[in-house]
Formats: sequence, structure tokens, C-alpha cells
Amino acid sequence: MNDSMDPRAVRSREAMLVAARDLLQREGPGAVTHQRVAQHAGVGRATVYRHWPDAEQLLLETLNGVVMPFFRDPVTPVRPWLRSQLLTLADEMALPAVAAVALTLMQGALWEPHIATRRDALVATLTDQLRPVLQLAVSTGELDTACDAQDAAALLIGPILFRTTMQTDKVTAPLIDYLLSSLGTWHLADDV
Repeated sequence: MNDSMDPRAVRSREAMLVAARDLLQREGPGAVTHQRVAQHAGVGRATVYRHWPDAEQLLLETLNGVVMPFFRDPVTPVRPWLRSQLLTLADEMALPAVAAVALTLMQGALWEPHIATRRDALVATLTDQLRPVLQLAVSTGELDTACDAQDAAALLIGPILFRTTMQTDKVTAPLIDYLLSSLGTWHLADDV
């Protein structure tokens, strides 16, 4: 009986995916490692490797249907909170396994419809989670006007993706500040 038919293998695979998705939602993509998933699911690391030989494969499957932990539950003042979120996202995207998944999603989406579907779902999730952040900034008077959430995602996340995957360099706080300024005029919390 192969692993796909063995009920024990099916149960352990599902337990590992549940563990991986929980880690992803609570701690971000960098937490989805073979060792952490094994610990969280209560299985041996070899079991995780048997199902997903590469970290990229594990993370790619984990991303399917998961709400990303970024841009959730915004607080005021929005700008420093969003700055922190973007710096965390940049740190995560700089991790080799996360960068590899991002590149796989971009390249694979050109040829494989199922990968394009995953890419589109991830883009939609990040855009949808960014929308209320921008609305909060505008409603509190902290940001004069907000561009469309899709454009904002391109302005904020696009350069981070380029810096981490194409230039393979660190995203700096001054770059994040520059990206934030591309959204419009921000007012200090005291000015609002």
C-alpha cells in the first residue's frame, strides 16, 4: 500500500499541514521549516521530509488557502504600524525558502495553471488585507488619500520582492519609509 492510500500517512500529512498552516499564520513563512512542523505536528522530521523533500515544496503547499499574518488588525497611528509590518514582511521574504517560493510562484505561474491559482490567491489575500489598513489611515486623517489597494500592494510589496529576490539584498528602513511616502502625504498622529 503506498502512502497516498495508507490512512495513517493521510492523517499524518494532514496533521503536518495543519501544523504548518498554524505556524505560518502565527509566525510567518520563516517558521515553516521541516523541524518546526515536525515538532508542532508531533511527528518525526523524516516524516515531513518524506512528504516534502524541499522546504520550498512544504511552504508552497502550506500557502494554499492560508490567511497570511501580514497587515492584519491595524492600529493607530497606522504609519509606524504599517512600517513595522513591511519590515517584518521584508525579513521573511529575504529567507531563502521564502524567496524560492516567491520565485516559484512567479515563474511557475507562467506555465502551470495550479501555480497561477496559488499566486493569484496570495496576491488577492495580501491586497485584501492591505485595504482596511489604508482605509483606517484615511479615516483617521493620517493619510490624505489612499490609492487603490491593488496599486498600494504593488507600490509597497513589489519593491520588497525585487530587493529580496532579484537583488538578493536587505530591505532597509529608509527604503520602507520611501515606499510609504509613495502612497501619499502622511500626517503625524499629533497633527491629526
